[in-house]
Amino acid sequence: MERGGRALPPPWRGPWILLLLPALARGQPLAAGEAAYEEWRATGVRGRAVELSCGPAAAAPPAVVFWSFTPQGEGLPRAVAVGSGREVAMAPGTGTLGRVTLRNGTLELRELRVAAQGRFLCQGLFPERGRLRVGYAAVLLRVLVPVSKPFVRPTAAAAAEGAAVALTCTVREGTEPLSFSWQHQEPRGGSSVTPAGLGGSRAELQLTPANRSHTGWYICTVRNEVNNRSSDPVYLDIVYGPDEPAIRVEPFSPEQGGFSAGEREDVVLSCLAPSNPPSRYVWLHNGSQVHVGQTYVITAIARAQAGTYTCLAENSHLQTRTQATIVLTVYYPPAGSPSCSALASDDQRDVALRCRWLGGFPLARLRWVGPQEEEEEEEEEGLMGTSFSMATRIQSGAATRNGTSFSCLASHPALPLGAACGTTLWVPSGSPTCAAAATKGDEYVMLRCRWEGGTPLVTLRWRDSAGRTLGDPAPSAAVLVLSTDGSLGGREFVCVAAHPLRAAAAECRLRLEVPELQAESEVAVLEGGEAQLACRQRGSSASLGATVAWYDPKEREVTPGLAKYRLEEGEAWLNLTVRDAEWPGDSGIYRCTATNAVGTASLPVRLRVDRYPAPPNVTISKLRYTRARTEVRLEWRTQGAGNLTGFVVQRRQTKKPLRETPSPWETAAGDIEPHSRDRRLGGLDPAVLYAFRVLAVNHRTAGHPSEVQTPAEPPFEAYPAVTGAAVAGMLVATAASLLAVHCIARHRETLPRLHDLLFRTAGPGAQEPVGTTEDAEAATGGEEEAGPAQGDPSAPGTAAGADAAPAQGDPSAPGTAAEPLSAAPGTTDDPPVNVTITVTATP
Repeated sequence: MERGGRALPPPWRGPWILLLLPALARGQPLAAGEAAYEEWRATGVRGRAVELSCGPAAAAPPAVVFWSFTPQGEGLPRAVAVGSGREVAMAPGTGTLGRVTLRNGTLELRELRVAAQGRFLCQGLFPERGRLRVGYAAVLLRVLVPVSKPFVRPTAAAAAEGAAVALTCTVREGTEPLSFSWQHQEPRGGSSVTPAGLGGSRAELQLTPANRSHTGWYICTVRNEVNNRSSDPVYLDIVYGPDEPAIRVEPFSPEQGGFSAGEREDVVLSCLAPSNPPSRYVWLHNGSQVHVGQTYVITAIARAQAGTYTCLAENSHLQTRTQATIVLTVYYPPAGSPSCSALASDDQRDVALRCRWLGGFPLARLRWVGPQEEEEEEEEEGLMGTSFSMATRIQSGAATRNGTSFSCLASHPALPLGAACGTTLWVPSGSPTCAAAATKGDEYVMLRCRWEGGTPLVTLRWRDSAGRTLGDPAPSAAVLVLSTDGSLGGREFVCVAAHPLRAAAAECRLRLEVPELQAESEVAVLEGGEAQLACRQRGSSASLGATVAWYDPKEREVTPGLAKYRLEEGEAWLNLTVRDAEWPGDSGIYRCTATNAVGTASLPVRLRVDRYPAPPNVTISKLRYTRARTEVRLEWRTQGAGNLTGFVVQRRQTKKPLRETPSPWETAAGDIEPHSRDRRLGGLDPAVLYAFRVLAVNHRTAGHPSEVQTPAEPPFEAYPAVTGAAVAGMLVATAASLLAVHCIARHRETLPRLHDLLFRTAGPGAQEPVGTTEDAEAATGGEEEAGPAQGDPSAPGTAAGADAAPAQGDPSAPGTAAEPLSAAPGTTDDPPVNVTITVTATP
């Protein structure tokens, strides 16, 4: 039956069963026949399930069963459940034991509670051989409680090192007996370990006294026969320190009393002072704070950064402080690199090898090593020339081959690989060279001797011809200064060169001499050209710096900048160029002089200026005015042989009063080409009478002028005009006649009278009339050609022949008189010319 949608619990039927078994009301066994009684113990865990059977497991289930429960420590039982077959009745209040169910006589307790601990009694009727047997079963149930999660409580979360610290592990519930265990984990992780000897198996962990190793996480684990649980980690902080700092130097270079580092090297100073909380680090250099932090990096350390470095560690929690100090030495090598040199010693017999490398801290150790010697540095100081900063070795020159090398090895703490320099002993090739030079003003003569190269350098000294030493010896170059007192000319000086590796000395000689000149004795040039006079020095005297000069024929020194002369100078020569040579002014003796500190030399050179040959003579062949009398036409010709470069035409006025001198000749035309023979000259005044002459020119030499002539008057020009007009008229008349005759011949039928008049007046030998126009033209042509040939003076065209006859050379004919080329000097008017022109016309 359901009410409100929910199933109602079956009604409690326990009373009628109790009537059947009144003896069970008080938990007593039913006295009926042979009753069986069993008792055992059972264990259950709170919250889990446990089954309590009523009899052996193999026995048949009871027909009627009654379960009762007596709590632990109490005497009165309480009914739990009654069952008969499938009918089961649960007593009220069984929920305190858990969820109770009854099936086939077995009592099952789920979600077991602690209140179920006690004595459960089962009374049942078991069918056996047709009758009911009474059986009893008592179960002593023990309920176990699992261990709850423990938690740890320290007496202090942070404690100073050396104090007493305790950690207590507490659980809320759990069936005893309980066992405790502790685990310790370092602050930065790692495996958990059980602290030994610290009461790790008890609920309280005693850390007496506490030290820095006790710092970390603590975990408590509790166990019983049901389960085990661990607590959350609890951190215990042990405060300590700082301990005495430990200073580490990188790179690690320990030294007596401290550490060392090379200059320009990066140095790292690290300080470690164990402390909790961690220490605060402060670095002091020579007592002054320079850095805050555990690590102090000195980049490219300098020598000024050497000294004491103190690491100060401070625990701000405990207000404690510790410190440590080291001494840092900074090594620095000398500046640059070692230098090696070789000097001659013992009068050029030995070589002193010197090695220097000054400065640095500490001083550098130096030693010389030869080609056959071991290069490993000896520990014993002073062996094989080992010294500090400077090392010297004497090497015999006779026992040393040319080109032998020596090395100077340098060692220094700041240079792991060390340093070295070397030198090679050798003799320069060749021989010394000598030269002489004079000072300004030729007051002194300096003798220079040079032989560069070699190691050591060659030693040079000057000697005179008698072997006396002059001046002091000098390496590579020796200079000797002598006063020019007039006694140096012709003297010889010797430069001697010595070297330790050379057995015999070398030398060069120098003789001081007066300059020596070389030039041509005579130079010829044509007038107007350029004459070059060359003067050259030769011999060794040129090295004295001689001054070369030229003097003209008047003993005047030729200086640069003169327009007449040009000077060209070289190392040992001086050339004089005479421009535009004139005759005879530039001819003469020129002198070249050279002066040095020893003396003066002079050399004469003769200059001969020659003239060009005279050009041929010139005669005027024609000189005539033009019609306007402002121009003249001039022609000429040459007579005789000779070179010429052009012509010049001169003019002047001819009519002057007797008391006045003739006017000078002026150039009318110049620069006329040598092949020209005529010239047209303009710019004349018609009212002035001029006289002309012509000269031939060969470069600058002019020939004899031609005869002086005046121009003739222009010829009369009317006769040619009249003659031309007559000839033109005759040609026009002849052409008109021919056209008329030709027209009549072609039109004889139209003009019969004119045709008969012209063509039938012929003599007996005349031809018959022409029948066609073409025949008439042929006949007309034949008569025209035959007329002049027959010599008929009346024929057309004879006038031209009459006029031409006198032109064949008849001197009496008008207009044929010879035309004058020029007039004699002094005449002004030409006689008139009469011209008669005769014109004959045919009607």
